[in-house]
Amino acid sequence: MSDALTATLVRIAEALERMAPPPNPAPDFRAARLFRHDLATGAFRPAPDFLLPMDLLVGVERQKARLLDSLRRFALGLPSNHVLLWGVRGTGKSSLAKAAFMSVAADTPTMRMVEVDGEAVAALPRLFEQFRDRTERFVVLCDDLSFEEGAAAAKALKSALEGGVAGPPANVLFLATSNRRHLMPRARGEQEGAMAAAEDAEEEVSVSDRFGAWIGFGPMDQDSYLSAVRGYAERFALATDDLDRRALQWSRLRGSRSGRVAWQFIRELAGELGRPLPV
Repeated sequence: MSDALTATLVRIAEALERMAPPPNPAPDFRAARLFRHDLATGAFRPAPDFLLPMDLLVGVERQKARLLDSLRRFALGLPSNHVLLWGVRGTGKSSLAKAAFMSVAADTPTMRMVEVDGEAVAALPRLFEQFRDRTERFVVLCDDLSFEEGAAAAKALKSALEGGVAGPPANVLFLATSNRRHLMPRARGEQEGAMAAAEDAEEEVSVSDRFGAWIGFGPMDQDSYLSAVRGYAERFALATDDLDRRALQWSRLRGSRSGRVAWQFIRELAGELGRPLPV
């Protein structure tokens, strides 16, 4: 190879190197307790603390106790199962996941939560391996998990939870929320054969079996809904003579009763009364 050609190739290589985006810096997990994982870049972006206190989540006392117990054992390095929070929408699954983490992390300086998007499931095995040798203890949260892309995503999650030949990282706990107990999409089989649909369904159900802790959230009855509204109104000193009637009317307009609907009514009432809310 001539010197001229070598020099040209060196210049091309140097130009390409200058054009390439710089690599992501090593994650600084001292910057925050909550992080968002960017699937496109692989970066960990710090997020502010989740400020909703546990006592504002009403009507889910049993679920609070179970999740807190799991997270506390994990924080202490004791055996703990991956957790699936499942049930009807609006019952506070996501809020409880973050509020419970913040409660436990307050006493455990090494605890971190990393939130990932549902479409990032395929990248979870690599993500878990990044955490394996670190001193922090990571709760990886996937909100509204389901396998819209079929069995491939389910297999990736199984691989992450089982850890391959090395086993799962002891410092990682996976926490997912879903509206469906077995994580399957509502429509299945319309665009694929019955055999393939059945095999995919079996794969996805087998993933839900990897969660040792299933915590269910049922729909609110009227008494529980009104109890939540009254509790919020008392907490924030929101006085009105027809609280129950208006709260029930609000729920009928929304077509459901849930903790989310109760909180939205309270926000509406606070705005009407000119009262600020802390969250």
